[in-house]
Parts: sequence; C-alpha cells; structure tokens
Amino acid sequence: MEALIQTIDSYPDPAVRNTARDLLRETLSLHETALSRMIELASDGERTRFLVRLAGDPKVAPVLLLHGLHPDDLRSRVERALDRVRPHLFSHGGNVELVGIDAGRVRLRLQGSCEGCPSSAETLRGAVEEAIAEAAPDAAGIEVL
Repeated sequence: MEALIQTIDSYPDPAVRNTARDLLRETLSLHETALSRMIELASDGERTRFLVRLAGDPKVAPVLLLHGLHPDDLRSRVERALDRVRPHLFSHGGNVELVGIDAGRVRLRLQGSCEGCPSSAETLRGAVEEAIAEAAPDAAGIEVL
C-alpha cells in the first residue's frame, strides 16, 4: 500500500493526487463503518468473544488497530508479544523486561545472552522487535536500554 501511495504522490497533476487521496479516505471510512457495524451486530453475549477472536487474527488485528477498534491497549499487546517471545529468549539464556511505554515508545531491557553466540544480543533484539512489530504496529518506536 505504501508503494501505491508513493506512486499516487508522484503524479504531477495535483487534481489526480487529490482525487486518489479522496478515494482512499472514502474507502477507509467505508471499511471502518462496516467493521464497526459488524461488531455491533454480534449479540451482546457474543460481542466480546467475537472481538477478541478478531483481534487475535494476524490479518484482522492491524485493520482493527487502523480504525481504533482493537479491544486491547498498546501495553497489553506489547506484554503479550513479550510473553510469546520469552521461551525463545530463555532458550538462548536471555530475557526481556518491559520498562515502560512513553508517548507510544516501548522501552525494554534485554537481559542475559547465549554464551558463545557472537551475535546473540542482536538475535535476541531482533526476535523481540519482530514480535512487538507484529502485535503492536502502532508503537511509535522501540528503545532497548
């Protein structure tokens, strides 16, 4: 999508650029309205379970985030991502601690490393950053202390 948006932005005719942007805005608005309505249509007893199932789907979760419909806040999603990556970190003699989240920036502390692995710190860091990027693409950044 980003490549297509860049292509649109490169058109020399401002009317074409504006029309394409308007089309994108209207399409996103339609999707947001439809998603909100689908969630509303779920019965009261099923709505929470339905939304949790949607949020757990890796193809649907980013769309919910885009439209402000995801049921979990940034901290919850980051903590869940860290819980998923911890077994991998443990197997390499490491761990990660969530120090805090400030203005959307996730602050972490990596602990330990795999003895004898020359690039273990970078491997651990990469695994953590990948897990957070997947679970919390709306994070403003990741800072490793």
